[in-house]
Amino acid sequence: MIAIEPATPADLPALTGLLDILFSIEQDFCPDAEKQQRGLELLLSRPENAVILVARGAQGVIGMVSAQLVISTASGAPSAWIEDVVLHPERRAQGIGRKLLDAAADWAIGKGARRVQLLADADNAPALGFYEHQGWEPTRLFAWRKFL
Repeated sequence: MIAIEPATPADLPALTGLLDILFSIEQDFCPDAEKQQRGLELLLSRPENAVILVARGAQGVIGMVSAQLVISTASGAPSAWIEDVVLHPERRAQGIGRKLLDAAADWAIGKGARRVQLLADADNAPALGFYEHQGWEPTRLFAWRKFL
């Protein structure tokens, strides 16, 4: 039995480990446990605008997703950015990722969001196929960044 529930500070070591898995396969990011823990702590400290959801099984945390609210001028309402979708490799293809995404969308709906969006590494074919299978659609927008 897998439970999808909000993360707690006690989950930080497991969450940092999951982000290590994710950032090891993404080309734009590098694993850095200290930075990832700091980011996770910031998300946990803002429950009105952000959530980290975990998939918890008998062996502990096996997956996660985070969501944060932004205001969309296109929608005239809040929108949610979904990030950090990751499962332990041996727990993939069991419907857990779908449950995490659905729970993140439900959280966003509860916060008044009219749209959810996410970024995925362009070379991560399994992730892209997963999102497409879940009904997500690619946009014509490109993500750009500038470090400050």
